[in-house]
Amino acid sequence: VQLQASGGGLVQAGGSLRLSCAASGIIVSINVMGWYRQAPGKQRELVAAISHLDRTTYTDSLKDRFTISRDNAKNTVYLQIDSLKPEDTAVYYCAAARPGQTFDAGYWGQGTQVTVSS
Repeated sequence: VQLQASGGGLVQAGGSLRLSCAASGIIVSINVMGWYRQAPGKQRELVAAISHLDRTTYTDSLKDRFTISRDNAKNTVYLQIDSLKPEDTAVYYCAAARPGQTFDAGYWGQGTQVTVSS
């Protein structure tokens, strides 16, 4: 299983980014896919997840600016981030889990760096 995250970069506050997670060896439509992030000196936190039943979950403080989606034909999951803030600076990781499995027991990508300048 490989999860290839991309789309990160350096952006100014107020801008937008769309992160992509291209999956191989796993079918995104029948598994639970998630995006986590880890800022320097902080614990990793769940940003958003989308289940095999198309149910989406967001961290409450982020749900207004973050949107998770997937393209089954491309076997890819996306994270749209709008109105970026400097505190969004982090490495963003894509994760996959079987239904009923935790992400910790699942698969992880290598991460993509998002840096937001003020």
